[in-house]
Amino acid sequence: MNNKNKNDVEVEIRTATIDDLADIFHLGEIVFTSQEVSNLYRTWDEYEVTHLYNSEAEYMLVAIVDDVLVGFALGTTIEKNRSAWNYGHLLWLGGDPDYGRLGVASQLFERFKELMVEANVRMLLVDTQADNDGAIRFFHKKGFTNPVDHVYMTMKLRNKSNKGSRNS
Repeated sequence: MNNKNKNDVEVEIRTATIDDLADIFHLGEIVFTSQEVSNLYRTWDEYEVTHLYNSEAEYMLVAIVDDVLVGFALGTTIEKNRSAWNYGHLLWLGGDPDYGRLGVASQLFERFKELMVEANVRMLLVDTQADNDGAIRFFHKKGFTNPVDHVYMTMKLRNKSNKGSRNS
């Protein structure tokens, strides 16, 4: 992106279409790297994007600047049996680093929140890695409270297919 003033850039927020899926996936590969957010990197794949599109496409949003996809928000709703509460879960929020400081994430989040209100959601959930300070600051600014630590553990398995590999 050239050095346009934030006020000169128009960001369009809209529901994703099938034609957006590849761009969403590839942008996610840029945003969710193993070095920056290893847990998110491990669970981000093309099936995550296509599954959400096939199940709840109405909660998939994209941000477009000059016909370029520069951000996305992917979410779901959760209905609990025997409960009056419906929950919304913002599963993925990503923005192209080259378009930082345009308010893309904020605009995506605000539109997602509107969709959740329209769906009669009573509580919105987000999660991120405990060391993802930028995301935690962002969600605090948006009104999220009561952060709860979540432990994520991994175990490498050794089997016949990787027994002799150098990475085992």
